[in-house]
Amino acid sequence: MQKIVLWIILVTVLASSLQVNAQYAKTDSTYNKWFIGTSLFVLFGNFDRENPPNFVQLDIGYRITGKDVIRISPKTWKYAWPNGIHPFLNKAYKKPEEKFPGYVREYGVTASYARLLWKGLYAQLDVMPTYQVFVNENGKKIDNGFQVFNSYRMGYHIKLFKDRFFFQPSICVTHRAYHTQLPDGFKQLDDKWSKFVFPEPGLNVGFNF
Repeated sequence: MQKIVLWIILVTVLASSLQVNAQYAKTDSTYNKWFIGTSLFVLFGNFDRENPPNFVQLDIGYRITGKDVIRISPKTWKYAWPNGIHPFLNKAYKKPEEKFPGYVREYGVTASYARLLWKGLYAQLDVMPTYQVFVNENGKKIDNGFQVFNSYRMGYHIKLFKDRFFFQPSICVTHRAYHTQLPDGFKQLDDKWSKFVFPEPGLNVGFNF
């Protein structure tokens, strides 16, 4: 995990030295309105040998104006510790006594709206309804669930290679706004932790077309 954090810092520092003016003029209709992308955490997290999330994410976005952006992001991942434990800052993460008696597999689609505020600085709201599958330690499905998972994000949009690609380091508050009751064994552990987590880093990359 420490290596991942060091890589995040290195990539952010290198990217910040590149072109950072991300605001598109309202009168300029030549910029690419569509983009696709993903999160670098898809790559970093899937190398975790102890708790691999098997994370898949695809961002599909559209620039309504030079400052207003919408996107949808189909995602799936799994986890074996409560979402309320900060994976970087809380030592309880990955402790055996905090581990679920199995894991949760989630399938969701995030709907996002971002507003460029100044140069590359942007604010973004993410709302993600997810379908949950609860699996016990024997690999057997024991229950289904539903969750609404929100993110309240601030970040910086960095243009790369003449705006063909972009990089977006960000930080956010995550909020489990709603979820159905978890099965026994999962619920007792989840109830110990907050529905909010801060700060959560983000490292999104994309291709404009």
